[in-house]
Amino acid sequence: MGHLFYGTSTEPIRIPDRLLSHLKVVTTTKLRRSESFTLSWTHVDGTPGRSTLWLQPAIPLRFVFDSAEPETLDATTLKSMAEMANSSAGLVVDLRVEIPEAHPNRVAPARTPAATRRRSLSVAA
Repeated sequence: MGHLFYGTSTEPIRIPDRLLSHLKVVTTTKLRRSESFTLSWTHVDGTPGRSTLWLQPAIPLRFVFDSAEPETLDATTLKSMAEMANSSAGLVVDLRVEIPEAHPNRVAPARTPAATRRRSLSVAA
């Protein structure tokens, strides 16, 4: 289980490493372009309700992963998440849903040449 720290809050948002890896790529791509967006999720810790963050480049953001090894990313999931982030509803994630590992369009940004990494990110944008 990874952690997302946003702003000055010392309390992290707990997100599964695999989902957090995909979220990191979509978020950093948007923020690098100075594009703000919302990120929403339903609470899974037993408290009722949901939360939404307004993600924008001026607010500190930190991703902390439990695993030292980078996740293999799924291009279809990245594209879907990027499309949601570009919508007026923003990016909505379900913290209970597992992102499938075996997919023919896998991308491993941390271990691929820069040209492949750019191509994979353009799919998500």
